[in-house]
Amino acid sequence: MIRAGRVRVDGLVVTAMGVKVDPRRQRLTVDGKPVSHAAKKIYVLINKPRGFITTMKDPQGRPLVSELVGDVKERLFPVGRLDLDTEGALLMTNDGALAQRVIHPSFEIKKTYLAVVNGRVGRRKIEALRKGIDLDGRQTWPAEIEITGTDDNSTTLRIVIHEGRKRQVRRMFAAVGHKVTYLKRLAYGGLRLGNLRTGKYRFLNKKDLQRIFSKNILYK
Repeated sequence: MIRAGRVRVDGLVVTAMGVKVDPRRQRLTVDGKPVSHAAKKIYVLINKPRGFITTMKDPQGRPLVSELVGDVKERLFPVGRLDLDTEGALLMTNDGALAQRVIHPSFEIKKTYLAVVNGRVGRRKIEALRKGIDLDGRQTWPAEIEITGTDDNSTTLRIVIHEGRKRQVRRMFAAVGHKVTYLKRLAYGGLRLGNLRTGKYRFLNKKDLQRIFSKNILYK
């Protein structure tokens, strides 16, 4: 754009690469249109319903999570993903640096899920999931799992992982012979959904963001 003469500072065409500009004191334009300083950082937590996808566009015309925050003027993007049939906690922001910290496995941000699976899950299978199992030739990191309820046909569990492989929780249970029939993400780190209703969102403050990176996770 600079080579093409499309960039101006205070009305003068910029000709040199690497020119530094203070957009709060100088007028910067591209093709005659003003460029403002960086947008205010926004962070929201959504209780994603089933049937919404966590992409910004969908050629099939399915509902997008961005529609749930349509009244927020800043353009937000989802942090990570939730499957079409999975509901629960989903972060959206315009802060790429924070999103990277949450997504990248090296930061080990724990995500808590509530899962209902077919059948009774035995102790040996629980221990296998806790130690880590093979998915596509790669071992999963150890998971924290507890059974919270059972009936004749299903088991309800709480599972905590810090990886973000595609459909990971569903695939982990499938690998030990159990199909997930219901899945909901309850929390990022110590940031929990609480009483946030399905399809609604709330803005996050500094304390909320700190909870994401908390290592002390309360299950009860």
